[in-house]
Amino acid sequence: MVREDFGQLPIVIEFPDVFLEELPGIPPNRDVEHSIDVALGTALISSTSYRMAPIELKELKAKLQEL
Repeated sequence: MVREDFGQLPIVIEFPDVFLEELPGIPPNRDVEHSIDVALGTALISSTSYRMAPIELKELKAKLQEL
């Protein structure tokens, strides 16, 4: 999306007080820097967030294929 088109979005038109024309600047530096230390040689855990019954999963996959 081009920046000029941003102002034409229905959500921006409906709530103009939320979307500023110009940003006030970059966010300030924070005192806390968040990070996660990972041990050398470890792999990231990959798992599903929500388990589904096989029938539900089959239905979801079918709906996604339609899109």
